[in-house]
Amino acid sequence: MTRAAFPDGIERSQLSAALDMIAWSEIKPALLAVSDDGYNVLVGSTPAHPILCDSYAQHPHVLNKPFNSTAAGRYQFIYGTWTGIAAQLRLTDFSPVSQDLACVQNLKNCGAYTPLIQGDFDAFLKRASTQWASLPGSNAGQHINAYIDLLNVFTQAGGVSVCKASA
Repeated sequence: MTRAAFPDGIERSQLSAALDMIAWSEIKPALLAVSDDGYNVLVGSTPAHPILCDSYAQHPHVLNKPFNSTAAGRYQFIYGTWTGIAAQLRLTDFSPVSQDLACVQNLKNCGAYTPLIQGDFDAFLKRASTQWASLPGSNAGQHINAYIDLLNVFTQAGGVSVCKASA
């Protein structure tokens, strides 16, 4: 569950549901359960062998060579993406609240925020897939989760979609 305080109303529901869906997609429930809700997870982790950072002072910037990635945290920010957003928001740490705020900013930066708030799940997902490898439409070459599973996670987390499942 997200830790940043969002405004009340539909915006809060949509943001919380989207962030929970992204975490579910990137990390999966079993790994969320054996970590600090994903906020301390490094790329390459599994529920049986979690690789966790021990500090929220800064992005861990650990290169996992088999994955050729520095992804870390609940939303699996690669180091370069994190440093850009952290500078944009003047974030001083890698805390759960900072990660939530950075995820929302990443949604704004890629154009996914407005469709999300408007309930256009298809457009939200299409734009967010440019940032998260596990979302349908991503060309990162990693495992992609099924649209219907993501829609189900999103709506079960309180999100509202005005679109029907397309696949």
